Amino acid sequence: MRITNKIMQNNNLSNINTNKIYQDKLSTQMSTQKKINRPSDDPVVAIRALRLRSSVTEITQYYSKNIPDAESWLSVTEDALKNLSQIMTNMISQCTKGSNGDLTTEDRQIILEQLKALGEEVYATGDADYAGRYVFTGYRTDTSLSFDKEQTLNYSITEQLDKSAIDSVTKVNTGKLLDINSSNYMDADLKTVAEQDISSVDVYRIRLAYNDCLADGELPSIEYQSEIMDGNGDPTGTYEWKTLGAPADPANPGAMEQMHSYEDPYSYVAGKEDALVYVPETGEILLGKTYYEQLMQTKDDDATVSNEAEIRVTYEKSSWQKGDLRPEHYFYCESNPGTNDAILYNESYKTENAEHQDIEYDVGFNQTIRVNSTADECFQHGIGREVDDLVNAMQNVLDLEGVRTNIKSLLDKAEEGSEKATVLQNQLDAVDKALTYAKDKEQKLFEKGITSFQGYLDDANLCITNCGTRSSKLSLIKNRMQNQKTSFETLKSENEDIDITEVAIQLTSAELTYEAALMATGKVAKTTLLNFI
Repeated sequence: MRITNKIMQNNNLSNINTNKIYQDKLSTQMSTQKKINRPSDDPVVAIRALRLRSSVTEITQYYSKNIPDAESWLSVTEDALKNLSQIMTNMISQCTKGSNGDLTTEDRQIILEQLKALGEEVYATGDADYAGRYVFTGYRTDTSLSFDKEQTLNYSITEQLDKSAIDSVTKVNTGKLLDINSSNYMDADLKTVAEQDISSVDVYRIRLAYNDCLADGELPSIEYQSEIMDGNGDPTGTYEWKTLGAPADPANPGAMEQMHSYEDPYSYVAGKEDALVYVPETGEILLGKTYYEQLMQTKDDDATVSNEAEIRVTYEKSSWQKGDLRPEHYFYCESNPGTNDAILYNESYKTENAEHQDIEYDVGFNQTIRVNSTADECFQHGIGREVDDLVNAMQNVLDLEGVRTNIKSLLDKAEEGSEKATVLQNQLDAVDKALTYAKDKEQKLFEKGITSFQGYLDDANLCITNCGTRSSKLSLIKNRMQNQKTSFETLKSENEDIDITEVAIQLTSAELTYEAALMATGKVAKTTLLNFI
């Protein structure tokens, strides 16, 4: 085969172009610092790059966004819980002081103000938020834990309790003592006040989560589970729901009555064993001995999943004050029942598979961590209700001490043996008796408060411990994610990135080769057939 100059030129141009393509490839690698510019350059590297990039992106999401967000949420929660723990500790301290039987009026006034301030701070702490999201309200992060202003909104609320919710309350009947002042003590209806008019009674009660409940609506209903007996009177192991005090139940004569607090329902219930009285102002259901014993017989069968000892109390409330806890964060309830605007909350609470609103963050491959504590774990209604009882008991003592001081001052000025002196002495004896009862009630309540608030403190500390455990676990996950992020980024770099030194040498070599080829081709191209003629 004859090799012509044209063939040589074409071969030289082809080789030069190949060299130029290689030089362009190296130049592109230098500018992008990547091994390939398109998948077809190296399909194996391209596929591996996609997988590694996906892993790096996912880890970056966990490490740079999800984990810091979870850390912040846990930090805000823990700070609020520590504040709650401190409040509970202070309440225990005030209860310890209040249980002292030798308190002065000034001491009581100081304790009273402290308790009121601490009671208001408890639920204000529960409204803690992170980036505009409330941290103790479960999935309803856009809804505050408590009402931020006075509202009228009707709720039907079902509290799910057990027999531990039934306690005893002491009521001191002071008659008209608190109406006495320096200008009316000789009035016909007050001058007859005597020591025998003062009494103290103890009654059983279920204290609802709220006071000032709806007075003109349907009366509350109390449901409990009763074991079904066979024909021989032996237990069958199955249970049915019954309504306490239902007239149709021959074992429960009568039905629930409503009495207002000014009608002295406590004395009424104390004198009637089958009484069942609802006091809407105080949010109490008072139980006669018959109903008390009936509810105390409820018990939970350990062999079953369901809670046979559950007592359900359903009632209505429509008037809400600033600081009242929203019932949708705690109970099975319905707002605006019976209307088109009705909303049912926490429907699963009445089932065996109650769903609680745990917020979880994805913080690793197939790994989540819970970041929230719900209000029913730490900000219970009982805290505020316990404070209310303590404040009312202490305020009652302070009021009686004020009346006693007033009467004593009038008695010192009255002529000995006069009618005024006799009336004032009778009133003073009545006040002294009332004060004895009231101080005894106060001391017992404050002693009980130490135990109650210690229980709430234990709940708060448990939540703090759980929060700290999650934070520690999150720190371990964060360290692992950091190591994985470094590893995957290294693998990604090794797969995609060039060795810039090596490529620089190769590019320089390619440039020299290209220039040499151009020079050689230029010299060869000068020689033609005419040079030999």
